[in-house]
Amino acid sequence: MPNPRFRFSLITIAITQLLAIGSNAFAQSQEQILQEVVVSASRSSKVDSSKVGGFIAINIQDTPLALNVFSASQLQDLRVRQTSDAMKFDASVSDAYNAVGYAEQFSIRGFTLDNSSSYRKDGFAIPGDASIPLENKERLEILKGISGLQSGFTTPGGIIHYVTKRPTNSLVRSTTLEASERGTLYGAVDLGGKTDDKQFGYRINAAIEKLRSYVKGADGERQFAGFAFNWQISPQALFQIDADYQHKSQISVPGFQLFDGKDLPRGIKADMMLNNQNWVKPVDTKSSNLGLRFEYQINQNWTTEIAANAHEFKRDDFTAFPYGCRAQELFPGYCANGDYDVYDYQSTGETKKLRGLQVIASGKFFTGEVQHRIAFGASSSQRRDYYGDYLYDYAGSSNVFHPVMVPQTAGKTGPVLLRRTDKERSVFVQDIVKLSDALDLHLGLRHLNVDRAQLGSPNFEQSYNLPNAALVLKATHSTNTYLSLSEGLEHGGVAPIGTSNENRMLDAGKSKQIEFGVKSAIDRDLNVSAAIFRITKPLEYTNATNMFVSAGEAEHRGLEIAAQGNLASNWMLGLSATALNARQNNTGDASIEGKRVTNVPNFKSTIYTDYALAAWPGTHLTASWQYSGSKSFSPDNKVTVPGFNVVNLGARYTTQIQGVVSTFRFDINNAFNKFYWRDVTQSLGGYLFPGAPRTYKISGQFDF
Repeated sequence: MPNPRFRFSLITIAITQLLAIGSNAFAQSQEQILQEVVVSASRSSKVDSSKVGGFIAINIQDTPLALNVFSASQLQDLRVRQTSDAMKFDASVSDAYNAVGYAEQFSIRGFTLDNSSSYRKDGFAIPGDASIPLENKERLEILKGISGLQSGFTTPGGIIHYVTKRPTNSLVRSTTLEASERGTLYGAVDLGGKTDDKQFGYRINAAIEKLRSYVKGADGERQFAGFAFNWQISPQALFQIDADYQHKSQISVPGFQLFDGKDLPRGIKADMMLNNQNWVKPVDTKSSNLGLRFEYQINQNWTTEIAANAHEFKRDDFTAFPYGCRAQELFPGYCANGDYDVYDYQSTGETKKLRGLQVIASGKFFTGEVQHRIAFGASSSQRRDYYGDYLYDYAGSSNVFHPVMVPQTAGKTGPVLLRRTDKERSVFVQDIVKLSDALDLHLGLRHLNVDRAQLGSPNFEQSYNLPNAALVLKATHSTNTYLSLSEGLEHGGVAPIGTSNENRMLDAGKSKQIEFGVKSAIDRDLNVSAAIFRITKPLEYTNATNMFVSAGEAEHRGLEIAAQGNLASNWMLGLSATALNARQNNTGDASIEGKRVTNVPNFKSTIYTDYALAAWPGTHLTASWQYSGSKSFSPDNKVTVPGFNVVNLGARYTTQIQGVVSTFRFDINNAFNKFYWRDVTQSLGGYLFPGAPRTYKISGQFDF
């Protein structure tokens, strides 16, 4: 493999040359020199419509569900490099075993997302088992709540949807250079445009990164490349293709377990590394994606579309895994003095292949005086998971505060086999009925057939109907209210490592939701919304006999409030707040009956602002304040972690350098260096992850 320093130097040289070419071109043509930068808060970043709520593109203001959409420019201004950065600005989203150097995993409305179905790209499921690249994404959309109509099988919290960048009518020539943390270096380019006749268009994105995490020793590298191509075959026919590839290799960072099996770890620093044996290898992931889409406009009222997507994910997973304390017979838990057992964990050759196909026809018609906007179609998907018997052998003992080197075991992983297949076939219909100028009825139904097989478990095949209905009342010209009812479906969980029925697959479970919401556009640049909801689903957990079971019900009741917009021409403000009551009911287990669901705060909020200084044109000051209430760590609620406040500060300066629009950004995250537990999951025996300490980030973005 080529030296990563050489690759980083190569792309830096290329970027420099590209800038030089762009600068010379601008210098030769006065007509192309941009005018003086206008001082204002971000206005052009607003996204007005989306399809993530169904199959019909409608104004977000008119959707009968809770959505949060980040545009490409918002992702830049908020300093978003990975999905975790964006989720900090939505109070309904939390970490769920989100370990540095591993997969980014989240929960929405208190429900952990499913890595196999809750992360989607251009409408198709993609694995959430590694960081999903954002360089070629135009928008990042969060749908909160049940999405059975939109997605079929998925957990009831919602979905995270990535929309690919497409060619633009005007030329795109942009590059970004960034340095952060302990020497993390990042470079990216974004190129796009169309031919003079607008028949062909292209978009090219590439990035390279040298990773030096704030956790000492969690180093790695990442490379990404992607392209999108448009062919306007005729005024009615459009063909699109996109493809991307990412390689990432990084030492992963395990969490901490309770000291003495019952006490929160003490004396912990956020940069501590338990995966620090000299034989540890990085987690190495490769992912590739190919998307195809053909759209044909039959007439001014009707459009057809056929789309396909193929995704492949590969991972070699290595960890010196910290778990338990043999000296005190604690499993899970660390010894009272910080000793812990070290296991040699290896899983090589993991592969996941996903294929999807979808056909949709959409249009509008009238029945008498009543207008219908309708979409109907069919979809199919297939997922195939390959992996071998993993290695998980005891290697020795170490200490949190005084690390000990232990020898690597001599064990080997088993041969890679096809272990799991999922096949889904659906037909669906969505109809938006305009009952009057002020009242819309949204109706939807997905009929879903699933065939699921896993080695060691009985095959599962079943058909389901997933209905969705909502009323949207336009109370005033700028305010909508809605009431919605929906049903969802999720795959049954697979018993985790260490349970008595390890790797056994539970039956699928249905979820139900009722939601009432209000959305108001106070003016063109300020939008506010609120939603109150109740979601129920079968509860899955490891019981007192160490068996992973589905018993009882998880009930999540909550209130969400959001606001975003410009309070003045030079002042943008955003707010997101969620109050959530998540309980475990009808379990038959007195130790957890009626108790809080783990890793879910009762209240969480984020406030962020962007203020343009009139005295220094082009200068913006930014800040955010993130608050999370206490969270239960143990299912019986005997152990909780305290709430926390985190403040982030930043500045942005935009100017022109020889006609190149240049934006320089400087950020201080966790400005007061607050220690806090950001993620206290029960996954894999229960782990606590500290939040990042104070970190710095500086970058330059050049658009020419």
